[in-house]
Amino acid sequence: MSREQRLAAVFVELADTLVADFDVIDFLHTLTERSVELLHADAAGLILVDPQGKLQVLASTTDQARVLELFELQNSQGPCLDCFRTGRPVVNVDLAEVAARWPRFQAATTAAGFRSVHALPLRLRGQVIGAMNLFCKDRSSLTDDDVSVGQALADVATIGLLQERTVRHSEIVAEQLQAALNSRVLIEQAKGVLAERSGVDVDEAFALLRAYARSNGSQLSAVAVAVISGTVTVTAP
Repeated sequence: MSREQRLAAVFVELADTLVADFDVIDFLHTLTERSVELLHADAAGLILVDPQGKLQVLASTTDQARVLELFELQNSQGPCLDCFRTGRPVVNVDLAEVAARWPRFQAATTAAGFRSVHALPLRLRGQVIGAMNLFCKDRSSLTDDDVSVGQALADVATIGLLQERTVRHSEIVAEQLQAALNSRVLIEQAKGVLAERSGVDVDEAFALLRAYARSNGSQLSAVAVAVISGTVTVTAP
């Protein structure tokens, strides 16, 4: 399958999630996974602004990427934050400039084994609701076409979150984002519980949770609650 064919398939996949009661967390994880695949990155993380105006980590392809996103927020520095503040992509930044602009973040990403980081905004016209970081183990540059593809994927996510049925009333948008944040907390707890019970790492635990939810037609948050309470047993296939 050519890149163009794969890209078309990804847009169809993302568009198929834009239905009534779509799973926001699963949607955003799909976005980060496909961005990693199409832009030849090694990991990705995504932050969104909550109803109180505070940035929160909502999705990541690995737990390591999630930790780096949290580090970025806690230290108030990094390309994802600059991207969110300006509403513009932050890509192909020279290594010397990275060290000068975000010294603590640069040290953390280097220690994690990454050599390049790019950030793309989630925006709709003048409204910026978040940003996505792409982490690369090798020193890499995004072409203009790469940036266009990545931004198109981020735009799809933004449209998915701010569909016409929700933007008519701002309180509905706030409720949707708050519900996603609440779900994220439950899912993180369930990942820890499942990892301990099954003897797997947290990334494998999340993959098991997600696979169970999809195979049973359930919301991730509902499966997380059931795992925490012990009413559902999730095991490796």
